[in-house]
Order: sequence, then C-alpha cells, then structure tokens
Amino acid sequence: MCSEAARPARGDRPRILVTGFGRFPGMPSNPSASLARALARGRSGAGRVDARIEARILPTLWSEATAFPALLDAAAPDIVLMLGVAGRRRQVCIECVARNATGVFPDTARRRPGGRRLEIGAPAQRALAASPMPLLRALRLAGLPARLSRDAGGYVCNALAWRGYGWAAEGQRLAVFIHIPLPRPGALSRQRLQRGLEALLVALVAQWRQHSRAVRTAKT
Repeated sequence: MCSEAARPARGDRPRILVTGFGRFPGMPSNPSASLARALARGRSGAGRVDARIEARILPTLWSEATAFPALLDAAAPDIVLMLGVAGRRRQVCIECVARNATGVFPDTARRRPGGRRLEIGAPAQRALAASPMPLLRALRLAGLPARLSRDAGGYVCNALAWRGYGWAAEGQRLAVFIHIPLPRPGALSRQRLQRGLEALLVALVAQWRQHSRAVRTAKT
C-alpha cells in the first residue's frame, strides 16, 4: 500500500526542482531530460503551475544518486519531481517506494555499485513523501495511462528515489519519482506527457499548500 503521508513545507509560492537523466547504455537520448527542461521553461493555460521551477539534468551515474542529498540541500526546493524513463513500460508510473538495494547494470561511466545495499543499516524501503492518489488522478484526468508502482527498478532511478525520499521526509518536503514510458504517437506523445506532468505539478502544489496551511493553523 502506498504511503499517504505528505510533508508540509514553508512559504507562499513553492520552489520545485525537476530532475531528468542524461543518456545511459541502451538509451542514447533520454526523454526525461527534455521533459524536465520543458516543465521548467514555461507553462500556459489552465494548467499553469504557480511555482518557481528549476530543472537539473543528472548524469546517469551511481555516484550522482549518492550525492543527490547534497544537491538538494543546495537547491532547497519545497517539491522534488524526479523523472526517469522505463522503456519497457506502457504507463506512466508513480513510484510509491524506493528499495535499499542496488543492481548490477553499469552506469554511463561503466561503473557498478560497490555493494548490494544503498545504505547500510537503513530500512529496506522508503515511501514517497507525497500522497499518491491525487497525483494519479491528475495524470489520468490529463489523458495519460498511469498507475501506482512499487518497483522502481534496480538502476540509478531507484537509487535517486531512495535518496530523494529520505531527504524530503527529514525536512518535511514533498518528493516523487515518476517513470515515463518512451514517448510515441497517440496518448503517450511527448506533448501529452508534458501536459500530464504539468497537471501532476499542479496537484503537487495544491497538496503542498494544503499541508502548509495545516501547519500554520496548528501553530496558532
């Protein structure tokens, strides 16, 4: 079962960090990178996201996932949306958990992780720091085939989600990892994926504001 425990953040207009990945073996052009840039460049119409959005394209390296909390500390976002591509999937997947485990597939530097666990002595898994059902509804209402997932894979995507979920939970922020399929004509065109992800960001901002108001009310 997915975690429904989202964490509030501070301020009136959230800062959002959207990450995508660069190329990796078997994926010379990663669509998560272009989508992350598009989300940060600008939005228009009813789905406009009332937030300050920054995009970061991360090299597909095991070491990049290890260093992710330091990047987040420096960027200090209220909301983190991590994007990755899963070429064999046919639906957009909200990753409800990240596992404290590595895989054997080499990264772009042809390096493999040094051990079977991402963090010794840590729990076997971490839940996303957001309520998943409103995000799922937003994607589906935007016309995308979407589902909840409990398997973020065994590659750098899972490692990044593991670090991002842990960082967000410690600081009472929102974080979610989304696996996208390869864009293709029809319901999963690049344009439709972008509109769906914009709708997801709108839902994340609404969730962030709801919990921020609850925190302020509790303090008064």
